[in-house]
Amino acid sequence: MATIAVHEFISLDGVFESPSWTFDHGFDPRMGETLSAITDGAAQTILLGRKTHEMFAPAWRDRTVEDDPGADFFNHTEKLVVGTQTPSEEWANTTLIGAYDADTIRRIKEEREGVIYISGSGQLVRQLLKDGLVDDLHLFVYPVALGEGERFFKDGEEHRLALKETDVYDNGVVHLSYGPA
Repeated sequence: MATIAVHEFISLDGVFESPSWTFDHGFDPRMGETLSAITDGAAQTILLGRKTHEMFAPAWRDRTVEDDPGADFFNHTEKLVVGTQTPSEEWANTTLIGAYDADTIRRIKEEREGVIYISGSGQLVRQLLKDGLVDDLHLFVYPVALGEGERFFKDGEEHRLALKETDVYDNGVVHLSYGPA
């Protein structure tokens, strides 16, 4: 049975949308090592919401390993897209699985081995958390409070998590790894 591992870039005040604000802080090479540890070897499937797929497809599909070490993983790994509309952006190894359904995700977890990796896809991840389907939540918290924008955790929703690991990077980003409480 597979596990679901999520990574999100968020601000101190929990904003995750349009993470172009992360560029000001640079990308510490150790962050790449942490992300590689999540995906290397064990991750055999990528699960994305449709909006994230449409942002990722044009950003990744033409990249090579020379451009970015993650290109091989993103371009050759099976991608499952949650949504009701066929993604407008084509990307190899992509299958639309339909509207979010917890039982469908449970079945996907049961049918696969290794890790099902999710990057971004905040709306999808919030639903997975609510349904108890996230096994590893990796939050990369940037040292900035934005004051506005869509927050990862919605008002009125409680999620109890257990801290598994932490890392602090030279660019001020803190990695918090959580599992179910």
